[in-house]
Amino acid sequence: MKRRTLLKFAALVTAASVMPLPAFADTHQAQDKSYMTVLGQKIAYVDEGEGRPVVFLHGNPASSYLWRNIIPHLSATHRVIAPDLIGMGDSDKPVLENTYADSAEYMFTFLDALDLKDAVLVIHDWGSGLGWHYARTRPERVSAIAFMEAMTPGFIPYESYESLGDFAEFVHNVNTPGVGEEMIMNQNILLDQFMRYGSPNGPLSDEVMAEYNRYYPTAESRKILLDWPREIPIAGEPADVYEVATANNAWLLASDLPKLMFHVDPGAILPMAQAEYLQKNLNNLETVFLGQGGHFVQEDYPDEIGKALAEWLMRF
Repeated sequence: MKRRTLLKFAALVTAASVMPLPAFADTHQAQDKSYMTVLGQKIAYVDEGEGRPVVFLHGNPASSYLWRNIIPHLSATHRVIAPDLIGMGDSDKPVLENTYADSAEYMFTFLDALDLKDAVLVIHDWGSGLGWHYARTRPERVSAIAFMEAMTPGFIPYESYESLGDFAEFVHNVNTPGVGEEMIMNQNILLDQFMRYGSPNGPLSDEVMAEYNRYYPTAESRKILLDWPREIPIAGEPADVYEVATANNAWLLASDLPKLMFHVDPGAILPMAQAEYLQKNLNNLETVFLGQGGHFVQEDYPDEIGKALAEWLMRF
């Protein structure tokens, strides 16, 4: 299945889905956060439980709030850590010169300061790019990775705009001066359209969207949401992200780390065809097909993800 633009994908989402009986009641409330000063800026993070650390890394345009209904499945038996990326959520929002490189420096410094051992990463969207990068460069700290709607071989880097298929229209518009600002900063399409209408269970509630939007009260505050898609590497640019993505892909295809992949149909950046490719080509991979879904699978299937993570972690 071709990748759709964000707007086309949102328009095609249907409401047909079976709602599972949750083991934990879904909540709209944000969890309490701790703060650590990193490179002169505060990083906000959820830190609950004790035991083997499990680190949840969100992407764009989300925050640690994305994991709120999954964390309770693990926090009774593990130490669960869910940071807000720099510039996002309740973390400080400095001006970043290079979005990916600066975000990686803040996040890796934060994670190193926790002195994690035998950690499990649970990653999504740009959090997956950061997560693969961290695991690749800190093999002594990370012992397993679970991922969903993640950046994997075949998705990035792209050799040309043409290789993006239908996704090219969105990326081209984002990279066009003035057009990207109008779409993401002024119209707020990533939150108010793509995220809100990306669930097959229907639109996310006003209460949930109020929390996701709380961090971005003005158009200018949403610049970080625009900066992230402008980091998608195409034809070698941005060179630093292209290099990281290439290295991540090569490492991932060779790695024997235990991996758990969650996927849905049609998905957005990890469609069925991509999931099948990864099943054939990744070592030590287990998979969980969740059902019909979009990009924000954590909103669609928190109970299923939480249960599967807990069961997977009991085995090693």
